[in-house]
Amino acid sequence: MNIIFKIDTWQEIYHSLRNNKLRTFLTMIGVGWGMFLFVALLGAAKGMENGFDKIFSGFATNSIFLWAQNTTIPYDGFAKGRKMNLHLSDLEMLPRKIQEIDYISPQNSRGNFGSPGESFSRNGKKATYTLTGDYPIGNKISQKKLIYGRYINDADVTGSKNVIVIGEEIYKNFFDAKKNENPLGKLVNVKGIFFHVIGVFRAKQGGGPENDQSAYIPLSTFTKMYNDGDKVGFFAIVSKPDADLSIVEEKVKSELKQKYHVSPEDTNAFGSFNLGKEFKKLTGFLTGMQLLTIIVGTLTILAGVIAISNILLITVKERTKEIGIRRALGAKPAEVRNQILLESVVITLVSGLLGFIIGIFLLMVLNILTKDQDKFPFYNPTVNYLEVFAAMSVMVILGLIIGMIPAQRAVRIRPIEALRSE
Repeated sequence: MNIIFKIDTWQEIYHSLRNNKLRTFLTMIGVGWGMFLFVALLGAAKGMENGFDKIFSGFATNSIFLWAQNTTIPYDGFAKGRKMNLHLSDLEMLPRKIQEIDYISPQNSRGNFGSPGESFSRNGKKATYTLTGDYPIGNKISQKKLIYGRYINDADVTGSKNVIVIGEEIYKNFFDAKKNENPLGKLVNVKGIFFHVIGVFRAKQGGGPENDQSAYIPLSTFTKMYNDGDKVGFFAIVSKPDADLSIVEEKVKSELKQKYHVSPEDTNAFGSFNLGKEFKKLTGFLTGMQLLTIIVGTLTILAGVIAISNILLITVKERTKEIGIRRALGAKPAEVRNQILLESVVITLVSGLLGFIIGIFLLMVLNILTKDQDKFPFYNPTVNYLEVFAAMSVMVILGLIIGMIPAQRAVRIRPIEALRSE
């Protein structure tokens, strides 16, 4: 391959491409477009994946949300339509009988799932917000981004303390946010009861069930306020990492049905939402999107490389006399073949690099435009350079393989016949 290091070779390639500017440009568009699609779509898919990872960061995705409803089948002497309830005693029973459960967080709420919110007031201002009774472990399932103070702890629950963690919107309504007023230790009235503010959180856009217009107090305090006893609104159940969440969901319902004398065929007594199953669907969609990107990009690159081969076939035909003269002057068949192959590789590689650069530039622009857009699940679109290098390698190899067609045609040209052609 000494031909690569000869300046005459590169001069001939330059003049050949220069003499056919429009044709060369149109040919390069095919490969360049394929590489651009490959980089842009792969980066966009990664950006979506990063966006959803950002939204769900701090959130236990291997979790089930379970609540009680009404029975629809008579069973064990009970009529249908019986209203079911979850109880704090279930917190001990379920992990004991179902080894796949890692931990459970109980919650009671006002202002969620269609129920009316609770009245908040401070210094003459009044508003209605969502109020939730929680355990400290609840923050492990859906971690709040605290901008002041702390979250509820075990001592707060054990002592049924009147402490509250409020959302940022509540803080802005009741405190002077423009002057960064420190709310910690100050009082907020909820349902006629005064609570000390121990924390302020900022909810993630689209991440978790909470929002900035909600507040959290110890579950023990909540149950006393509303005389709920040991009743619980819903459980957030987190499974162990290696457990099948769908099986855990069925086992939990089965144990609860057995405890509360519900027919095993009754599918309405306990409602649930399997977040892990939905999250797997999402990650499967993103993986499929990346695979589709690779396939589309590869096929587009292949189409572009085939176009290069067709153009080189036309070029060989136009340069028949030139090739004949070179053969007559002693050029070996291998030199002629390598010349054509080198042209194919140069066009392919330059086209791919241009497509890669434009694709990276587009991803940089998208990153700037979506950097602070928390509402849209798109963040830091990047590409795996190993995948791009692999695509480049495949592209060059395809250029060599397909370039063999015009190269072999050039080799088969006989010097005497070439000199006779016009």
